[in-house]
Amino acid sequence: MSIHSAAQLIGGRSHQCDATATYTHQGHRAYALLDGIGSDEDIQQWTRTAARRLARAAARAGALEGLREIHAARAAELAEEGWRARDMPTAVAVVAVAEPSKPLEVAWCGDARAYVLPPSGDQLKRLTTDHNMRQVLLDLGHEPGPNARNRVTSYLGDTSTHAPIGSVTVPNSGRLVLASDGAYEPLEDAELAITDYVTGSPRRAARALVEAAIAHADGRADNATALIADLAGWHTHASRPLPCSARKS
Repeated sequence: MSIHSAAQLIGGRSHQCDATATYTHQGHRAYALLDGIGSDEDIQQWTRTAARRLARAAARAGALEGLREIHAARAAELAEEGWRARDMPTAVAVVAVAEPSKPLEVAWCGDARAYVLPPSGDQLKRLTTDHNMRQVLLDLGHEPGPNARNRVTSYLGDTSTHAPIGSVTVPNSGRLVLASDGAYEPLEDAELAITDYVTGSPRRAARALVEAAIAHADGRADNATALIADLAGWHTHASRPLPCSARKS
C-alpha cells in the first residue's frame, strides 16, 4: 500500500500548471509541489521539470539548500534572458524532506503550503506562511483587498530585495499535506476545515481535498493539487532509492 499520493484537478484553467514530485536519496525522501504562475503549455512543461529537479536537489542537500539551489539556477536563467525573462515560466514552490529519526524539514517560496496532521488526527497544523501581498498587508495591520492574495512576493528565480525563502523543522510524524492555493483557498473561503478532507488513505485523501476545492470554488476554479504522505514508517517501504516522478493531470 502506497504511503504517499498526489491528486490534481485542472479547474477552470486552460492548462494544469501545478506539479508534484518525489525523490529518495540515501534515506532522505523529498516531496515537492510547484504552482506555476500563469497558464500555458510552456509553463506546464517547465513546472513539471522543475518539480523533479527540486525533489532531487532537496533529497540530496536538504529542503532549504535544495530550494536555494533551484531558486539560484532559475535566477541565473532569467538574468541571462534579460528583458525576455518577463515571458519565461516560473512558479511558487514548497518542498519537505523526511529522514528516519530526524526532524522533518520544510522550505518554501510563495503561497504553496505545507501542513502536518499529527498522529492523534485532531487538527491540521499549518507549517508555512504565505509569501503574498495579503500576508504582507496583514502583517502591517491592514485589511487586504480581495485580490491581494493573487500577488505573490516570492517565487523561483525572484531576485527582489525582499523576496523571502522560508524554512521550518518539525517532528517527523503524522501526515504531511502539501497543497497549492487552488486546493486550500476555496475551502478557507467557505469556512470549511481542511482537516476534514485529509483522512483515510493518502490516495483517497488527496483526491477528496482537490475535489472539495473545485466544488467550493467561487467563480473560476484554479488548478487544485495536493500531495499527501504518511511520515511514520515510510522508510520501511524504501529498501532502494526511488526514481524521481512527477504527477500530471
